Amino acid sequence: MNSNLAVRALGALAHDSRLAIFRALVVAGADGMPAGEIAQQLGLTPSSLSFHLKDLSHAELVKSRQDGRFVIYTANFDAMTGLIGFLTENCCSGATCTASDLSNACGGKQ
Repeated sequence: MNSNLAVRALGALAHDSRLAIFRALVVAGADGMPAGEIAQQLGLTPSSLSFHLKDLSHAELVKSRQDGRFVIYTANFDAMTGLIGFLTENCCSGATCTASDLSNACGGKQ
């Protein structure tokens, strides 16, 4: 991950609602959640949710797919682990450390 994308991702997560949306999508896993369910779970208006999802999408932290008449949103786990890897890349003075071992994140499932 390059520093520009890391800054964009961190900026997108630097808001209460966007952080809550992203965390809810991480919990939902690969199945994701329809927009209406996200809004209901977090108490957001549809217009507010749309605004925040757009920001998370531009930061490449959220993916969407069409499922019938619903749009299903999922966390982009590759981007999430890339960001964590970027942040921990030089930790522990270059020695092996568990902070940078993301191979078993989410039980190895995405």
